[in-house]
Amino acid sequence: MNEQNLKDDLLRYLQDGRDALLWKLEGLSEYDIRRPMTPTGTNLLGLVKHSAGVELGYFGDTFGRPFFDGPVPRWWYTENTEDNDDMWAFADESKEEIVGLYRSAWEHTGRTVADLSLESTGRVPWWPEERCETTLHHLLVRVTADVSRHAGHADILRELIDGSTGWVLGNDSMPDGDRAWWESHRERLERVAREADAG
Repeated sequence: MNEQNLKDDLLRYLQDGRDALLWKLEGLSEYDIRRPMTPTGTNLLGLVKHSAGVELGYFGDTFGRPFFDGPVPRWWYTENTEDNDDMWAFADESKEEIVGLYRSAWEHTGRTVADLSLESTGRVPWWPEERCETTLHHLLVRVTADVSRHAGHADILRELIDGSTGWVLGNDSMPDGDRAWWESHRERLERVAREADAG
């Protein structure tokens, strides 16, 4: 496989995760996309904001191609950042603003991937000095895995919010079953779990 084919393959899988992540926001209220769904505060819009920052950092700053010309957002990796600032949307950050930033990050990543070879090296500013040098290839794999993981988080959050499930728009990859079938299935799993625990 030549380098361009490899780049195309990596970007295709990265895009699958990106699309799935944004799809999980569709049709929900501002409250539902922002509300913390786990004890650590994981929320849908925060996953998108985090993923935007990941791409802008890894495919921008790492290779001397920063996305921000002027001041960076208050949640960017700086000494003034509070823990987890990139994992939730501030009240004055709109869904459109964050989704727009994420889509701009995709374009920025695309330009970086087009302009550099997979073996091009960069320096990740927030990694320890002794291991901050890495390749574009490594970061494409790393970011694809990261986005896919967060898309999985979003799958679960969305199901908890309104019961919606599915892998990607138009292909939910779920067995056909009505509400009663799923309730029966869940009850069966609960019964099996209790039997295993007792045995």
